[in-house]
Amino acid sequence: MFRVVGVGARHKNGTVPAPGAVSLEEAILKADVLIEALQWIRQFRGKVTVIKLGGSVLEDDRHLIHLLLDVVFMETVGMRPVVVHGGGAAISRAMAEAGLEPRFVQGRRYTDEATLAIVERVLAGAMNGHLARRIVELGGRAQPLNFQTTNVLIGQQIKLSDGNGDPIDLGYVGTVTHVNCAKIEELCSAGIVPVIPSMCLTREGQKLNVNADTTATAVAQALSAEKLVYLSDVNGVRRDKNDPDSLIHSLTEREANQLIAAGAIEAGMIPKVQACLETLERGVRKVHIIDGRLRHSLLLEVYTSKGVGTQIVKE
Repeated sequence: MFRVVGVGARHKNGTVPAPGAVSLEEAILKADVLIEALQWIRQFRGKVTVIKLGGSVLEDDRHLIHLLLDVVFMETVGMRPVVVHGGGAAISRAMAEAGLEPRFVQGRRYTDEATLAIVERVLAGAMNGHLARRIVELGGRAQPLNFQTTNVLIGQQIKLSDGNGDPIDLGYVGTVTHVNCAKIEELCSAGIVPVIPSMCLTREGQKLNVNADTTATAVAQALSAEKLVYLSDVNGVRRDKNDPDSLIHSLTEREANQLIAAGAIEAGMIPKVQACLETLERGVRKVHIIDGRLRHSLLLEVYTSKGVGTQIVKE
């Protein structure tokens, strides 16, 4: 709650507003913000939004708290947020403590049995439970969906090849082929936020490590989500990658492909944008790339007209 202080009160009687008090102008501005959000709250009520957490966001508790508060707000006003998370930095630290050297092949972590055990302990165990508990501490309800509770991701071992067509060994690395939508939808309907780690089981019961971006994509596609939000360390797609002010707030598929062809979208942003385009083709209405380090970036992107990141939409 906030206390309203009349405009000019200090100048008329010399008094100092009480701590936490706001001017009438500030109170009206707050009301305007709520009214702007109202149209989006109504539009997205009952709609699924998949939020991919990873990278530096998971490493900074301040950023994480703001994002999880946004998730709690979204659920409170009627959206159905689903959290999918990675945890690469924490896994690498645990591997270093165990004397294991991380190795990456075509951007994926090579996962032998020792690495797989660490991924399960850190990602599907400690981090998955931690995120769910933090949501509860912030006033929401959440359910961790892991191998010890309820696994909702079925997959198969991934098969890649090098430039000569020879197979590449990635160890226990997989891709999601099936999502238990019924369980996720059951939780969402009950006002509980599903929290899903980027690991899956094969039909034979083998545990596999899965890239978090592709996991979030698979979950969003299976749920026919209204939105898929990738939290990044940049503010979105830029016309000039070195200039944050060149942010593009909205892109169509055609425009995104043109920017890739022109070289404006390059390097690490290319596979992310291509994954966004693939997701649109499979039924998700909008995909967003936002800077997870910006305070309340989720709310600003979803519930304001301009947003703070890049949304990619079908033509």
